[in-house]
Amino acid sequence: MQQQDVNVYPAYDANMPAEADEMEYALPEGFVYLDEAIEGVLWDAKYSTEDNFIGSVVDGYQSNRIACAKKMIPALIEARDLAQEKGYQLLIWDAARPQRAVDHFVSWAAEPEDGKSKEQHYPNIKKAQLFQKGYVAKRSGHSRGAAVDLTLVDAETGEAIDMGGAFDLMDKRSHHGAKGLTKQQTANRNALKSIMKQSGFSPYSNEWWHYTLNNEPFPGQYFDFVIGGRSQEEQVQQDIVRHNMETDLPQ
Repeated sequence: MQQQDVNVYPAYDANMPAEADEMEYALPEGFVYLDEAIEGVLWDAKYSTEDNFIGSVVDGYQSNRIACAKKMIPALIEARDLAQEKGYQLLIWDAARPQRAVDHFVSWAAEPEDGKSKEQHYPNIKKAQLFQKGYVAKRSGHSRGAAVDLTLVDAETGEAIDMGGAFDLMDKRSHHGAKGLTKQQTANRNALKSIMKQSGFSPYSNEWWHYTLNNEPFPGQYFDFVIGGRSQEEQVQQDIVRHNMETDLPQ
């Protein structure tokens, strides 16, 4: 996975005022968009695309951005710095998750199997078992602003390092301590685990990519919102487009 491929942004209308985004996609108090709070971190919000375990855009994800609890930012900055010392960058797939997204997972699991994403994401169980097996929860730590899903990217090559299984592969292979991994794959998972534990996170035994902030900012609270608008980079692009359009206008 090349670095330029993992940081993907949606198309936008250059004439749309930025203020409209800020009002429509404002996050709850205590939350922030990752691109507004931390530099040097990659992201690829899989639930804003069809490249995820339900095979469609998930409710609440209207653009490729990551929402995050503000109190998680210092821990992520520490993780970013530790990763950089080891020659890596963080690649974040999800953090704060709208409750409507979790509800979407629940309703999807109740629908008949269409096979669209089964082979890639849950090859050895039925989708109705995803909750029973602990891969999906009706009340998620993500919706409390306490969890983050991420991996490591080689800073020199821009390639995501080999973890022995993809994001949201709901299988025993994704468990910490899984059998059948190469020594390098195990070492790569342990590198991520070491970075995250040093930064104040705890691993989840069933998913190598999932980490929970030890000092939860909102224990017992679940939040609903819509992730959308333009990232900081997109806003810069918009300003350039607007400037060029104004420059080209006849005087």
